[in-house]
Amino acid sequence: MADNNNQTVSQSRGVKITVTIVVLFILAVIAMFVHRIQQPRIMTVAEMKINGAYMLDTPRKIGEFNLIDQSGKPFTNDRLEGAWTLVFFGFTNCPDVCPTTMAFLSELVESLEGTEAEDTRVVMVSVDPARDTADVLAEYVPYFNPGFVGVTGEFLDIHRFATGLNTPFRKAPGQGENYQVDHSANVVLINPRGDYHGFFRAPLDLGKMKLTYRSVRLWWDR
Repeated sequence: MADNNNQTVSQSRGVKITVTIVVLFILAVIAMFVHRIQQPRIMTVAEMKINGAYMLDTPRKIGEFNLIDQSGKPFTNDRLEGAWTLVFFGFTNCPDVCPTTMAFLSELVESLEGTEAEDTRVVMVSVDPARDTADVLAEYVPYFNPGFVGVTGEFLDIHRFATGLNTPFRKAPGQGENYQVDHSANVVLINPRGDYHGFFRAPLDLGKMKLTYRSVRLWWDR
């Protein structure tokens, strides 16, 4: 009789252990599933292109450049290392595209969170260095975001830098002193190694650019 009771108790314990193991397994599977669906999906290269993000198969070295920032400090290759940098080529006398793009970029960086926000920089490089001195940029650029950096320098140095990033520009002819500058509205992406990684094509869309930017970073971290 005692043997039967012991056997029953043993079987009961076995069933409880089995049930516990099964429940724990199911909970682990559910936790993994929830964690996975909460992770941002990495877009394919084709999807990123459809959404306006064109990334180089192999990021390209920019070459040495010597410019100055809005504080008059040297702006050289090392300033593009250690973080992701969004570069926009514009000028302070631009009537529409430039202020619109700068406001857009401010909205974009303010929407980022965590490490995305911590290591994302925005740089506006002037395509009109004759009028956009460091002092002028010091008033213009922080208006959109205090963390943004304005960059100027000698015309040929800026032109060389822009050409290396596939963003040519030229002074519009026949307008006297109130001239405009024809330039690209694309936003260039520099990776943390300081290499030309690709660009976001205008017109820019906040939702699309945020998703593609996140995917580019996730591809980088894989």
